[in-house]
Amino acid sequence: MKIQATYVILEVNLGFFCILEGGKPGAKPNMEVEGLKLAKLLERLEYRLLQGSLDTEVKRIENDSRRVEEGALFFCIRGALSDGHKYVPDVVEKGAAVLVVMEEVEAPKTVTVIQVEDTRYAMALISAAWYGYPAEQMKVIGITGTKGKTTTTYMVKSILEAAGHKVGLIGTIEAIIGDTHIPASNTTPESITIQKYFRMMVDAGCDAAVMEVSSQGLKLHRTAGIPFEIGIFTNIEPDHIGPAEHESFEEYMHCKGMLFCQCALGIVNADDKHLAKVLKGHTCRIETFGFSPEADLRAENVRLIQRPGYLGVAYHVAGVMDMDVEIDIPGRFSVYNSLTAISICCHFGVSEENIKSALKQAKVKGRIEMVKVSDEFTLMIDYAHNAMSLESLLTTLKEYHPKRLVCLFGCGGNRAKARRYEMAEVSGRLADFTIITSDNPRFEKPEDILNDIEEGMKKTDGKYIKIVDRKEAIRYAIHHGQPGDVIVLAGKGHEDYQEIEGKKYHMDERELIADILREDQERAR
Repeated sequence: MKIQATYVILEVNLGFFCILEGGKPGAKPNMEVEGLKLAKLLERLEYRLLQGSLDTEVKRIENDSRRVEEGALFFCIRGALSDGHKYVPDVVEKGAAVLVVMEEVEAPKTVTVIQVEDTRYAMALISAAWYGYPAEQMKVIGITGTKGKTTTTYMVKSILEAAGHKVGLIGTIEAIIGDTHIPASNTTPESITIQKYFRMMVDAGCDAAVMEVSSQGLKLHRTAGIPFEIGIFTNIEPDHIGPAEHESFEEYMHCKGMLFCQCALGIVNADDKHLAKVLKGHTCRIETFGFSPEADLRAENVRLIQRPGYLGVAYHVAGVMDMDVEIDIPGRFSVYNSLTAISICCHFGVSEENIKSALKQAKVKGRIEMVKVSDEFTLMIDYAHNAMSLESLLTTLKEYHPKRLVCLFGCGGNRAKARRYEMAEVSGRLADFTIITSDNPRFEKPEDILNDIEEGMKKTDGKYIKIVDRKEAIRYAIHHGQPGDVIVLAGKGHEDYQEIEGKKYHMDERELIADILREDQERAR
């Protein structure tokens, strides 16, 4: 396809972002945009005008045909389950003024049709223009990697805010804009949503934004056009490989590496054996962190901290900084996450005192979240919901040599049964005692799911009990806790619901624990 290039795309060079043609960035439309000329929305995009006029006024932009209204611009996105080009007759009938397509379509002459090479890429750049290029009015930090993204984003936000910055966040759990918390459905939202959030952040006075950048988000161009100030690589392991995600581990690494062709500075894990492949073709400056003596920022003299009801880690920071830190989140991976956060904050002029105090306060809901229930044993909530994450979690906790490691978990219904067997084998092998219970049964009978998990447990020598009701399972765990135990409630993490027969019922493990403790007190009276 031959495309007529009318504007030149953003050039990035070591943090200086220059528009070669196409107008100044930063125009600030109201969140309820009254309308913009199509030419303005296309100013950074290569395209071909198939019919209509660039003077067409666009009143809204949409990639969901159900939300199209009079004067809308509609992106015809090819997805895994449907193709937006098929909805052209429907959106035209609803009053769409502009179609952005990858192939020629039949539409009335009154409708403007713009052809591009990739409608997802076009959606990202047009969305940025629609909201007035808000990312260029903040310092945006993008964090990618198999593990550690969520915890690191919260650590960075905590440290920068302790130093006086106002920071927005986009991640797996939620988007945070000032006092507003918006639950997330994807680690990295669609580009329209990202740009809307950025606009809201700028309007709320944020001078920085930190976001999780998934490999799928990069592959599907959800972050295209964002001038990342800093890109972070935490680590990579074979994951997300399959028909709906990545064809191979090589493609997975390549997609992760796309971030380092889109940022001014890359801060990366020097200890990861796949680092060179992830960085292949990078265009940014590189700094490193890790345990390696060659890392620019490194951890030395790591010590595990353990008290009744508390697990943490302390270490010495060497290299470009020289200080001691302690973190209220256990494990070696917490050292990596905090080193990442420290590396970033070095570039914001944050003082050692602010870094230390903020790291002590940084908490992530549902990520090794300790809940105080006893002075004799430790109880925590974690999102580990597959074999790999559960093995990582339990291996970390065993390093603290608890009297017993107790693992409570379940598996979701209407999902691959292999996960049930795999998680059971991990818990049976690593935990001293396992409590099998319900997670999100969906349209399956909870008892059937527990029976499948039990089959996996029987392949190990692990001791276990089955308790279908999750609250009763947690009650059992608390009532049978012994001095020196570490008890982990795995699988739900930040989730505050249980999905049964197509409905989501409110269920927050923190509330269940509080209810159990209150009921115990009432019985004791």
